[in-house]
Amino acid sequence: MLFEKNRITDYNQPLLAAHRRRLAALTAETPAAPGILDKLVRFQVAIPSWALGTGGTRFGRFPGGGEPRNLIEKMEDIGLLHALTRSAGAISLHIPWDIPEDTMHIRSLAASLGLRFDAMNSNTFQDQPEQTLSYKFGSLQHVRPEIRRQAIDHNLEVIQYGIGLGSNSINVWLSDGSCFPGQLNFRKAFENTLESLREIYASLPQGWKMFVEYKAFEPNFYSMTVGDWGQSLLYANKLGPKAYTLVDLGHHLPNANIEQIVSLLMMEGKLGGFHFNDSKYGDDDLTVGSIKPYQLFLIFNELVEGMDDLGMDHASGLGWMIDASHNVKDPLEDLLQSLEAIMISYAQALLVDRTALSAARQDNDVVRAQEILQHAFRTDVRPLVAEARLRDGGALDPLGLYRMAGVRKNLIAARGMRTITTGL
Repeated sequence: MLFEKNRITDYNQPLLAAHRRRLAALTAETPAAPGILDKLVRFQVAIPSWALGTGGTRFGRFPGGGEPRNLIEKMEDIGLLHALTRSAGAISLHIPWDIPEDTMHIRSLAASLGLRFDAMNSNTFQDQPEQTLSYKFGSLQHVRPEIRRQAIDHNLEVIQYGIGLGSNSINVWLSDGSCFPGQLNFRKAFENTLESLREIYASLPQGWKMFVEYKAFEPNFYSMTVGDWGQSLLYANKLGPKAYTLVDLGHHLPNANIEQIVSLLMMEGKLGGFHFNDSKYGDDDLTVGSIKPYQLFLIFNELVEGMDDLGMDHASGLGWMIDASHNVKDPLEDLLQSLEAIMISYAQALLVDRTALSAARQDNDVVRAQEILQHAFRTDVRPLVAEARLRDGGALDPLGLYRMAGVRKNLIAARGMRTITTGL
């Protein structure tokens, strides 16, 4: 189901007067508003192909109906999100959950929907039906060279799919680790993983990047072979200039200072990108900004300051992607909420008075520094975010239009009530 431009325009029409009043009030006090709007219009977040269906827990999964049954339907759903928000202009594929059988056709369909292909994602954390050898005790770290070989070859295959689709990066997340003391030689596991990653790295095409993602725990609970940002940075530094660390907001121990991690990785030139979600306890994969919106703002504050200091383009300098699990929500509504939260936090970070903040820091004026940040965070920037959508042809209220149009009901009518998305 796609939204024609005139349908969005018609929906916006009765909302325009109230929107313009709110926007005028905000811009009157925000001299930087024109520049912020330009950046918001350009900013795009990738939607992963596995995020279009209802997620689950270890105990069960409760599908909501109308889920996309194949890659084409997933792309259509992302096209719908992009039409409404104008900020979901990329798709991130997971292999082998979503293998593009005809890459030229898939690439053409993406272009027609206004989408490009973001990072490709490999999978050596599950055994596939046709797989010869098991990853039960690891993949790139495995003690057996033939299992490492299988995992390497899978990643090389993923790169080939990415070349055909016009992607320029691969994200490697490993579940490798151990569950009990004595199970693993830590140093040997690291060395095996590095050796495996080096072979994958050597096959990267010109202009490609490799993202090494880390996770503190799960599915292994005693050790993870890429367990934190320091270990990921070690791999990235040893691999070379095309290797970077990828930060998933849920992949940290409780109360980790993610904004400090972000700042230091940028300082080292090794921050590659983000997987956005939110959490209360661990890797909960909740809707972005639903639990810790201030933390999300503080992270974006470091991102904006760091990217500006380094002369990076906000829209293309890093990889941006949502990685959430929609256990009890309509997945598309959840993604609409996440996109809104990301754009709001980004806009708030753009509001920060950098000159005043720098002066407060120089004077050790802790109260003033806190006030500067909290003033930006407490500013209601939703009119700016909505205006950016409007200027690019999107909906003033994407979720409102989605519900008014009965999108989920129509998807259930077209696809059925008991459809299952690949990878879930």
